[in-house]
Amino acid sequence: MIELPEALHIAGQLNDTIYGKRVVKVTVAYTSHKLAWYYGEPATYSGLLVGRTIGKANAYGGLVEIKAENANILLGEGVGIRFHGEGEPRPLKHQFLIDFEDHSAISAAIQMYGGMGSFLEGGLNNPYYRVAREKPSPFSPAFNGAYFDRIVCAPEVQKLSLKALLATEQRIPGLGNGVLQDILFNAKMHPKKKVNTLSEKDREVLFDSVKGTLSTMAAQGGRDTEFDLFGHPGGYKTILCRNTVNKPCPACGTIIKKEAYMGGSVYYCEKCQQL
Repeated sequence: MIELPEALHIAGQLNDTIYGKRVVKVTVAYTSHKLAWYYGEPATYSGLLVGRTIGKANAYGGLVEIKAENANILLGEGVGIRFHGEGEPRPLKHQFLIDFEDHSAISAAIQMYGGMGSFLEGGLNNPYYRVAREKPSPFSPAFNGAYFDRIVCAPEVQKLSLKALLATEQRIPGLGNGVLQDILFNAKMHPKKKVNTLSEKDREVLFDSVKGTLSTMAAQGGRDTEFDLFGHPGGYKTILCRNTVNKPCPACGTIIKKEAYMGGSVYYCEKCQQL
């Protein structure tokens, strides 16, 4: 699933490819998917978008939002977003297809589960979307050491693991289980390490890793385990993921482990990331 680095990169690609184009056709739910959900009312999408001109795309956490005059298009983390040029075939399966006057298009298709849709500006009352827009991005100056300390030092998180702290409850929108693995590897901290065991120095190291790892991922076009607007993998070579499990740690040579935890998986080097 796309997370903050990929969403930021895709938003930039959308600004390079569809900004200023006029919408001529909208197709919704062409392929049924039981784990697809829609923001706003699908029956209204054509009326909201046809004839509108595409404005700027932005990333909010792992969400990509595209302006279309007084309407918004919102594409969630579990959505594969693709651009199709004039004459290029459209995908056989998709849940959202937007055609433009110049005969190009963008499509959105669910990978596992996810949401997409369109609504008037200010017309979506969705807490996940609202929090993603309101909280500061790790790329912003507002996401500083003092802000991060307020997250880590909150009384209600002290008994949580670092995975639970960073990758749940949208404490940092767009930071999910995917990017978490390399953040903790770079910080040399185990995903099961408890928040209440962190020293002041540990908090500084973790903060630097959150900012630095995400910035590197974004600068390189996202992780190589995810795909961009043109179906190309990101340029960031992920250290800990499904592709590197049971392979030597790049730092010490210890075999990278995978373990089920909190309803998902964690990857770690038991030598570099001790509890």
